[in-house]
Amino acid sequence: MAITFGLTTQLNAAYLLLPMNNSQTNHLKAYGITYWTLQNGIESWWLLNYEGGSFLIPFHAEIETECVVRGVTYQVIAEGQKQQIFSEIAQNDVNMESIKLEKAPKIAVYSPPGKMPWDDAVTLALTYAEIPYDLIYDMEIVEGKLNDYDWVHLHHEDFTGQYGKFYGAYRHMQWYKDQQRDAEAQASALGFEKVSRLKLFVVKTIKSYVSRGGFLFAMCSAADSFDIALAAENTDICESMFDGDPSDPDAQSKLDYSQTLAFRDFTLIMNPFEYEYSDIDATQSRKVSEKEDYFTLFEFSAKWDPVPTMLCQNHTYMVKGFMGQTTAYNSDLVKPAVLIMGENKAAGEARYLHGEFGKGTWTFLGGHDPEDYRHFVGDEETDLDLHPNSAGYRLILNNVLFPAAKKKKLKT
Repeated sequence: MAITFGLTTQLNAAYLLLPMNNSQTNHLKAYGITYWTLQNGIESWWLLNYEGGSFLIPFHAEIETECVVRGVTYQVIAEGQKQQIFSEIAQNDVNMESIKLEKAPKIAVYSPPGKMPWDDAVTLALTYAEIPYDLIYDMEIVEGKLNDYDWVHLHHEDFTGQYGKFYGAYRHMQWYKDQQRDAEAQASALGFEKVSRLKLFVVKTIKSYVSRGGFLFAMCSAADSFDIALAAENTDICESMFDGDPSDPDAQSKLDYSQTLAFRDFTLIMNPFEYEYSDIDATQSRKVSEKEDYFTLFEFSAKWDPVPTMLCQNHTYMVKGFMGQTTAYNSDLVKPAVLIMGENKAAGEARYLHGEFGKGTWTFLGGHDPEDYRHFVGDEETDLDLHPNSAGYRLILNNVLFPAAKKKKLKT
């Protein structure tokens, strides 16, 4: 809840430093404190690569109290100490930068009605960090309400119209039948003859939103199915159990990779009994044990490449891997212009991707839940109180806070 800070609560020329290295007791809630500060009209700084990507906030007693309540480690520093930090960061021989955070971005999560917050890592992260968001879905997309938001996350949706490729394992389950019935009814009510055509409209609308300056973040199957739907605009890749008629036998040859954001030259997997969309995903072919499943974040130049530097801020460059319907992206199917920010090079896997499209940006992260190695249908929610220093969840929250940055500082 927003509050109004009074002058009597401000300590003159003092600041709250929220360290984001291993001294921080709750990395995830530190993002929430920073967002809450911006909500209340208080500009802050993101100190890239300084003590793990620390946040610097003008001192107000209310903010200090909130840090205590939320269990976030902080230091009160004077103006002179702030100037020393900024002088250190400004040195040409150090890979650091200070980024002004100006305004809390308005956040939307594209998610179907009835989904629980723990079905999706981003909604879990937002809820735990106490960052507000609105739920939107197909009706809001069709009605043009996406334009009301600065940043949108895509729940682990199947944008191809194949209901998550769950047919082989779950077609007899009542929840699956209900899902298909409801999706078909929704498509019809919105004027589309097939669910796949509605989802194509959605992805094209989101793509246009990005081109006009929006920020897109997607994980797991939302990323590859998004691109597959775009590439398959002029063909039918759904078998009859999904849309009532056969797929196009020449669908593979009709894919248009020029329409995708991230991937190229992929091969569809159209067998309805196989739990996979295409060879973009490495889940079925990977030979990585859980004990050895890590991916490495790239180190970028904070002064010259502030955007990927922000998105990779962490207290470790080695992040625990985690699986999903789409676990990792086959590196050789990633477009050359796409920036790979995290990878398991030995396995040929890209895990964390970023790109520009028009005036906006998009980021894709492989896997379902950074602290649930294998998430199965019906699994219990992840308790983030047990993982307040999760490196994987920090990647999600980097993306949430990124649109708050001062735009002119980010131009290259």
